[in-house]
Formats: sequence, structure tokens, C-alpha cells
Amino acid sequence: MNTLEQLATPSFWLDTPLRVSLILLGGFLANIVLRMVIKRVTGKIADGETAKLDKFDPAAARKNSKDPRYWLMQDSPIAAVRRAQRSKTIGSVLRSITTIVLATLTILMVLTELKFNLGPLLASAGIAGVAIGFGAQTLVKDYLSGLFMVAEDQYGIGDVVDLGEASGTVESVGLRVTQVRAVDGTLWHVRNGEILRVGNSSQGWARAVLDIPVPYDSDVEKVSELILKTAMDLREDEAYRRLILDDPEVWGVEALTGESVVIRLAIRTKPLEQWGVAREMRARLKGALAQEGLRIPLLNQTVIKGSAPSTAAAQGGGAAQGEHAAQGGDTAVVDQAEVGSKH
Repeated sequence: MNTLEQLATPSFWLDTPLRVSLILLGGFLANIVLRMVIKRVTGKIADGETAKLDKFDPAAARKNSKDPRYWLMQDSPIAAVRRAQRSKTIGSVLRSITTIVLATLTILMVLTELKFNLGPLLASAGIAGVAIGFGAQTLVKDYLSGLFMVAEDQYGIGDVVDLGEASGTVESVGLRVTQVRAVDGTLWHVRNGEILRVGNSSQGWARAVLDIPVPYDSDVEKVSELILKTAMDLREDEAYRRLILDDPEVWGVEALTGESVVIRLAIRTKPLEQWGVAREMRARLKGALAQEGLRIPLLNQTVIKGSAPSTAAAQGGGAAQGEHAAQGGDTAVVDQAEVGSKH
């Protein structure tokens, strides 16, 4: 029986062509179903439904600002946009992978039904895959790392991050490379596979921490009250009220030196606002401390080179320091506190 006679036989159409058609139809339908499932799941991620905490009442949490979940559950349009971008990226990648895998399987099954010998083809593909795998392992690592970074929302466009050797503002997030703009304007291209840690200053909330040195003989309690009052006045300011999320806190004495007592102040702020709040707070503290007659202490001593012994003794010295300068050559140690009092 020749080819034309075989084509005219009904059993021929019920054999190989039918199975090939069913394979193609099954692959097509499976692709559609999987893409719809992926779209549905990523849509829920974009809406934020999967990120909600069970049995969590945001209104009650706002009344109790000490609840740590309140800072994580703040409604933010930026957070919604980032969720949408993240879900869109993940969905696009997963749909592409699904289509490629299903298309490959469908083609192999069709070739098998058409009686093609796939042994040499699969062997060649295996050898080529191993060679490509060795050569492209860093590329695969970059893509996998980028996919997980996007899925876990480790950072996004506009975030201020520290990626190790590169730190700055994120300008582009790709599956292979992340672009970070440093403070001095340098644009860093960082491969995602080389990122071992991520420090993000833009998620949730931030904190401005100020260490304020005051004279050693100051009344710590009185100075702490002054610092706290200045910080509370800053929070009540209309320009900064929306930037400060919680009452400022004086954490107490952070360090003791021979010249000063260091008092630490902490202010919880919106992300990326901690630096502006800290600058304004320093300016106000300078004025408040000056009104109370408190000055940031100077160092006890300084080294003056090239001065004559008599000059060093006259400026800071007294007799003892003049003798020390005379013995030590042209280097004299001068008490800055005494110099300041004489001038």
C-alpha cells in the first residue's frame, strides 16, 4: 500500500495524526491553564492579600503604637506599587518558563509519535547542556539570585541600600544586574549573584540616632530633659510632624570620656527621612544648649609644633609646661581649656 492509499485509510487518521493532535492540544491547554493560575496567584500578591497577618486589627494597633506589627502594616501607596511591580516581574518570568518547558515537552512527544529516533538528539543535547552549564553557571546564579531578590522584595527602585562594596540609591532592578547610584554620582552595576547581603534603609521605618556630647560636670538629668523637650518641639512642628512616627526617646548616657558625657537620642521616622530629621535636630540642639550655657567640650590638649619654649609656656603653659617644652625640643603640649579661658 502506497502513501496515498495510507492517507485515504480511516485507520491512519485515527492513529498517529490523532495522537499528535491530542498532544498539541493538551500542551496548548496546559499552557493556558498554568498561565491563568500564575496570573491569579501573582494578582493576589499585588493586592497584598498574601501579606496580611491573621487576626490583625490595624485600628487597634494604631492605638497601641508599641505593637511592632503596626510599623510593618502601614498603608503606603509606594508599598502597593512595589508589590504590583514585584508580582508583575515574577509572573512574567514564571509564564515564560512554563511556556518554554511545555513547548519542549510537546515537541519531543510529537517527534516520538512520528517515529523519529531521539536517542542521538538527546545525547547531543545532554553533552551540550553540560558544556553550557559549566560556562553559564555564573549567569544562572545571577538569574536565580535576581528572581529570589524580586520575590522576597529585598529592595526596589528608589531604595537606599548597602550591597557591600556598593551603596546608594537603586535605579534599576533586573534579574541579572542591579544598578546603584552612589552619593558621589557613581553608577554601580552589581551582578545579583555576587550580592551576599543587603542592607535596606527604605523599608518599614527608620531611626535617627544622635550622640550628643555635653560637659562632664553637667547635670545629666537636666540636660536629658532639655534634649527631650527640644525633640518633642521638633515633632510638634508642622513641617516634621508627618515625618516622625513616634515620641522621641532619650536612651541615656552612651559614653564617658575625660572631656564629656555622651547622651543618646533616638527618633523613629519614615524611611529615608532620618537624615533630614537628624540635621534639623542638631541645629535646634545647638541653640538650646547655647541658651543654657552648655558648650560641646573641646579636647583637653593639643600639640603645637615649631613654638619656642617660652611661647608655649606663656600661651598655655605655666611653669610646668614650659619646662616640658624646653626638654622636648620644639614641640609643646598646651591645655586648650586654659587657652580658651585666656582668649
